[in-house]
Amino acid sequence: MSIQQSELILNPDGSIYHLNLRPENIADNIIFVGDQDRVDKISKHFDSIEFTTQKREFKTTTGTYKNKRFSVISTGIGPDNIDIVVNELDALVNIDLETRQPKEKVTSLNIVRIGTSGSLQADIPVDSFVVSSHGLDLNGLLHSYQIDEISNLEIENAFVAHTNWSSKKAHPLVIKNSSELENKITSEKTYKGITATAGGFYGPQGRVLRLALQDPDLNHKIDSFHFKEDRITNLEMETSAIYGLSKLLGHKACSINAIIANRANGTFSENPGKVVADLIEYTLEKLVE
Repeated sequence: MSIQQSELILNPDGSIYHLNLRPENIADNIIFVGDQDRVDKISKHFDSIEFTTQKREFKTTTGTYKNKRFSVISTGIGPDNIDIVVNELDALVNIDLETRQPKEKVTSLNIVRIGTSGSLQADIPVDSFVVSSHGLDLNGLLHSYQIDEISNLEIENAFVAHTNWSSKKAHPLVIKNSSELENKITSEKTYKGITATAGGFYGPQGRVLRLALQDPDLNHKIDSFHFKEDRITNLEMETSAIYGLSKLLGHKACSINAIIANRANGTFSENPGKVVADLIEYTLEKLVE
């Protein structure tokens, strides 16, 4: 049975609704960034550019870097946007948009997120790079899907017990990255740990302006959590959604973040733009090695 028009929405030119892309517009190697302006900061390193488009916050540029084809896509902020981007990218490669039928052979994309984040650990300084071994989903997005096969109950239950997690919130999920991509972008320059993904910037990340928090001690509980050799290194808003949806759909994903703030020390990078620029060059080189 073909997928209904209300479920798989296309633009008049046949492109996918939000991303404004057709299948031929994207590479199998995808780089995610949050900020649309960061797309140009990556694509300026390309040897050639074949395509670029933008609709809302979703900007895409496809080109070649050292004989390897990449698409750089801005996702905007938050797990809800990741839900749009990953599902629409998957549709481009795994659904025939003319017949609206899923393809028999699944294409697996390589997705690397280059992001910015705040460290939760005093020993991970600003201006460093962190590779996310796992995404810790604190926002509940993935519970809309059938997630048993990607869940890590032992770690999740230990985290719930350690934090005295409220039963009114969605149960936390822990999803592993792609070991293949992790090995590509890891080096002596990188730290590694679990990346917590919140559903907002203020209260969900423990920031207080005028609203009281449900659990004012949650950040301390998060940064003091250990499970065997794993600890939670940083907190942001996209990684767990990327990992979870990618695993469910058969894609490989890994996230690397420039640490521009240290929440434990209360410090912030003196030159965050340079840290991000350095991470972009580092990651591109690692992906073509």
